[in-house]
Amino acid sequence: MQARRFRADIESVDRQRIALLSTSWQTSALIAPQDHDYRIFILELHRRMAAAGSQAELIGGLKPRLYVAALVMLVLVGLAMAGLLVRAVLSGELAGILFLIGFAALFGWQVGGFVGRNRPRAYSFDHLPRALLP
Repeated sequence: MQARRFRADIESVDRQRIALLSTSWQTSALIAPQDHDYRIFILELHRRMAAAGSQAELIGGLKPRLYVAALVMLVLVGLAMAGLLVRAVLSGELAGILFLIGFAALFGWQVGGFVGRNRPRAYSFDHLPRALLP
């Protein structure tokens, strides 16, 4: 899967939604990034909406409740991994210690980036957050 996939949702007042993604499917298992074209499209969309005097509500990231749930799950997984690491250290399992440290680093890198990019935020046309663009 694409680790740095970006998504923009355009939602009408009657809750109909169009999703714009920064990736495209090449095969059933391979996703190709379209970062440059996606960035240009989103910047131009914001510019044109601002020029037209749009009153659109600009929101980035996950919905607040979903974001809090993700943070709670992240803390629980972190505590579980810390407990396993303590147990591995106390029992002298070097392979377990190395595995848990490596897994924690990979998990922190992948999930930490996702959580950082998806923090709930409101923004204006002239201050598009850098985290929302590739």
